[in-house]
Amino acid sequence: MSASHNFVYTANPARVIFGTGTLALLSDELERLGVTRPIFVGTRRQEAMLRDLAADVTGPAAQVFAGAVMHTPVTVTEAAMALVAQGGVDGIVALGGGSTIGLGKAIALRTDLPQLVLPTTYAGSEMTPILGETQGGAKTTQSSAKILPEVVIYDVDLTIGLPLPQSATSGLNAMAHAVEALYARDHNPITEMMAIEGIRALADALPRIAMAPSDREARSDALYGAWLCGSCLGAVGMALHHKLCHVLGGSLNLPHAETHAVVLPHALAYNAAAAPEAMSSLGKLFAGDPVMALVELARQIGAPTALRDIGMPYEGIEIATRAALANPYWNPQPLEEDKLRTLIARAWAGSPPARMA
Repeated sequence: MSASHNFVYTANPARVIFGTGTLALLSDELERLGVTRPIFVGTRRQEAMLRDLAADVTGPAAQVFAGAVMHTPVTVTEAAMALVAQGGVDGIVALGGGSTIGLGKAIALRTDLPQLVLPTTYAGSEMTPILGETQGGAKTTQSSAKILPEVVIYDVDLTIGLPLPQSATSGLNAMAHAVEALYARDHNPITEMMAIEGIRALADALPRIAMAPSDREARSDALYGAWLCGSCLGAVGMALHHKLCHVLGGSLNLPHAETHAVVLPHALAYNAAAAPEAMSSLGKLFAGDPVMALVELARQIGAPTALRDIGMPYEGIEIATRAALANPYWNPQPLEEDKLRTLIARAWAGSPPARMA
């Protein structure tokens, strides 16, 4: 995009602290926010670390809720809200990836309490004012200033132990934010720069992490890329890729990051003919066909490439097709039932992505 084009860019007012050992700044940041009785949220696997962190930072005044799960079910949020009310909580500390960050956002939406996020994956959702919640087998998405975290502390040390499968899929999940930002209806030169740089950083870092999981420089580059890709998701609207992944997650309970990793090249192939500028930018970045470059990257880093391999039944193809068409939404390429069904079927089987004329 030429910078001479008319555009609108709205910057989200989040404070970002990036580096190594930055977790040590947590107490200072809570004090700056005026938080004295936070709730620390995470998954059950992170409970011991949550309790240690709470004890070190705020002691007995803190509450700990280690029940975050993927897709942010409303029932889980309600359980956390009971603890918020019981403990007189005045702030939220979310330690983890997308599931934890989603829970923190859900609490903030209901309370408008300040949030501080400590990402441990490359999800990127910490940079967005967007929340997806699941109830009754359906996932709904909304945006609000209350949802955007006030502070994000990126500490490379928190990602060193991230297992390779989660590193690969969360990294591709982040890349999906940036890829779709390139052809978003409200894309602009600022998000385009962030998107290209974020994709470049992750595409370079993820294979290095696959070869040497404790490579701090590679981990730092990946976290940097995830931050940029998440910032894109927070600044512009999304299209087919994100809508389809929410449908697959909410209706079929597929794992979030893995679903994004599988769907990404298929959604890009579907939109390729209607997004020539995005394809040109990606083609220069990957020095070739970006659709197949993304497929090859997933294989290189050990990410799944078929929806059936992450738990989707064959009948889910029809379920997902109907659900994706149920509520019309913007996409650069018009949504056609037969073509959408073909996309989902090929993603289910792990077949090469098909471009739509």
